[in-house]
Amino acid sequence: MLQTSARLLRLLSLFQVRRNWTGADLCQRLEVTDRTLRRDVERLRSLGYPVHSASGAAGGYQLGSGASLPPLLLDDDEAVAVAVGLRTAASGSVAGIAESSVRALAKLEQVLPSRLRRRVAALTSFIEPLSKTGPQVDAGLLAALAANCRDQEGVGFEYRDHLGTATTRSVEPHCLVPTGFRWYLVAWDLARADWRTFRVDRIGSKLSRGARFAGRRPPEGGYSAYVARSVSLAPFTHRARVLLHAPLESMKDLVPPTVGLLEPAGEQFCVLATGAHSLGALAIHLSMLGVDFEILEPDALKEQVRTLAARLQRASQ
Repeated sequence: MLQTSARLLRLLSLFQVRRNWTGADLCQRLEVTDRTLRRDVERLRSLGYPVHSASGAAGGYQLGSGASLPPLLLDDDEAVAVAVGLRTAASGSVAGIAESSVRALAKLEQVLPSRLRRRVAALTSFIEPLSKTGPQVDAGLLAALAANCRDQEGVGFEYRDHLGTATTRSVEPHCLVPTGFRWYLVAWDLARADWRTFRVDRIGSKLSRGARFAGRRPPEGGYSAYVARSVSLAPFTHRARVLLHAPLESMKDLVPPTVGLLEPAGEQFCVLATGAHSLGALAIHLSMLGVDFEILEPDALKEQVRTLAARLQRASQ
């Protein structure tokens, strides 16, 4: 039988792997009696772990959320994943968490076994992020919006568009979607009675509290797909639909959702819907995909491609 301290760590580890356990399962895993299990549960409670219990056929033990954060137990893979994630967050696009990430990483690496430190070093030594030239979002604002989404609580804020024009918006927030460089809030705009996306870095820091709301059916395809449509098509003056002579799977890496939307068109073809601020930019983008294509719309793009082809032909002579 395990000693008391080792048994408590084992019990805590079980709770953090799965929240709900029957007493019989825990007794079997720990090789203890029900009476010993009850004493161990009381010891965890005295250490600040909120372990809930219920009797009856559907009863058992559950690790709940407390007023403060108790120590966590991580297995090897989890510890490596957290360490790499913290290093990435230290240079990420969310303002105000870099210092916290560094502090948390220092605490974690202090107790990592040497074999895990070597794994973390191997994973991160060849990772060199580009300098952050894009806008950063405030961590407090991001957390507040996430709480509004969770609690289904309306919110009002000042929003500046790409031209810097400020408007006051009242919305029902539903989801936050990161695209790698930016964060977007997907919300139901009360004044426009429709879904809208809002770049979080353009939302004012002062949020006003709105009314509670009932959940809505997400936009077609889900929140991420809606953001993809919004950022790859909606902002642009010129839009195009193009038949690519390549399977959809082979084009996914070349055309991320923030650049264009892909849909299958048989086993060997797919259709790309994309946009740009000029037809010339669209023509150049299509020529760089490295596959044959047919322009479905607009016809004006065909003339732009012919002009580009003639220019490239003259340059190659």
